[in-house]
Amino acid sequence: MKTSAMSKRKSKESVGANKECISQVQKILRERFCHHYTTGKLLGVEHQYRHLLELLKRTTVHGESNSALIIGPRGSGKTALLNHVLKEITEKKQVKENLLEVHLNGLLQTNDKVALKEITRQLHLENVVGDKVFGSFAENLAFLLEALKKGNRTSSCPILFILDEFDLFVHHKNQTLLYNLFDISQSAQTPVTVIGLTCRQDILELLEKRVKSRFSHRQIYLMNSFDFKQYIRIVKQQLSLPAEFPDESFAQKWNKNVQMLAVSNVTVYHPLLTASDLQEASKQYRMDSKANIVHGLSVLEICLIIAMKHLNDVYEGEPFNFQMVYNEFQKFIQRKAHCMYNFEKPVVMKAFEHLLQLELVKPIERPSVRAQKEYLLMRLLLDNNQIMDALQVYPNCPTDVKQWAASSLSWL
Repeated sequence: MKTSAMSKRKSKESVGANKECISQVQKILRERFCHHYTTGKLLGVEHQYRHLLELLKRTTVHGESNSALIIGPRGSGKTALLNHVLKEITEKKQVKENLLEVHLNGLLQTNDKVALKEITRQLHLENVVGDKVFGSFAENLAFLLEALKKGNRTSSCPILFILDEFDLFVHHKNQTLLYNLFDISQSAQTPVTVIGLTCRQDILELLEKRVKSRFSHRQIYLMNSFDFKQYIRIVKQQLSLPAEFPDESFAQKWNKNVQMLAVSNVTVYHPLLTASDLQEASKQYRMDSKANIVHGLSVLEICLIIAMKHLNDVYEGEPFNFQMVYNEFQKFIQRKAHCMYNFEKPVVMKAFEHLLQLELVKPIERPSVRAQKEYLLMRLLLDNNQIMDALQVYPNCPTDVKQWAASSLSWL
């Protein structure tokens, strides 16, 4: 009985000690990665840093307008790079007092109306706008900028628009927001710079011609050139606990187990990292928001997306309609009839309409009353990488369907 009691007491003490250590670890890593990361070093992107710094200096110091895109995979350091540059620029008192920043995110501002409301809120112009009615988005935005000139700030007050998940703004109707932001960034009236952050390397191909003509075509790529040994060394360094950590024994065990990004699974009862933690964290971190939607689709809907993928490949991104998708799907069924049920056309149409509702497919124009829905021109809002990544983890996906997706031929 005494042994059992002592064992329980030691277990409680161990849990208590772990709880305190985990609390300290969370504080250190949160400050390092979430709050104070601008105090750390940028690794491997020194050239990009100088480029972006010079660009923003031209706006904040000299009153020039411009636009640029920061392009790189998730986790490559796009936001960290921008924050480092902003920190250096705003250390100047004159810049800090005058610079206005507007932060938009394509996941939150899903249409131009919502985006404009957020711009108004961040510029503190709600009272100025009031109940005024504007004829167009451009008039509303021009009014906001003019209102800033007439306020307490000087007429040369620079404005920085930061558009995170930039590629999602491309899917707004007529790309009106992007057109107007790029348009004012070319004018000499107001010092405005537009910075977009995106994972898509084909982003320029998604811009309409009139939007592209107003973009400066400045592109800052973040493609890490580290080899695997350098990468492991950097990650270990970032996740390791400092020498002054209160519990030296725990810190030694922690640092020994640190390999990659997987601290979210650490708990009082699971205080050290494991290989499975690393693997799962890596998958979650790279997960795309639209890829998550694909996981919940039926096999039929997956097949329609694959058919659209092949149509995009063959016709080099030109719009398609339902009839073209249906014909492509039928060719697959005829070749692989043993693995797929041949659905009736109305059922396939229903699945296609569901993809429309999920905004994985988007019509080029607003459909008219008389238009036949089979022939409305559409675009797929998923790229090939998103489709293939989603298929890799799609549960119970038929092998033939995966092979069809990976095929470079469309069977047209």
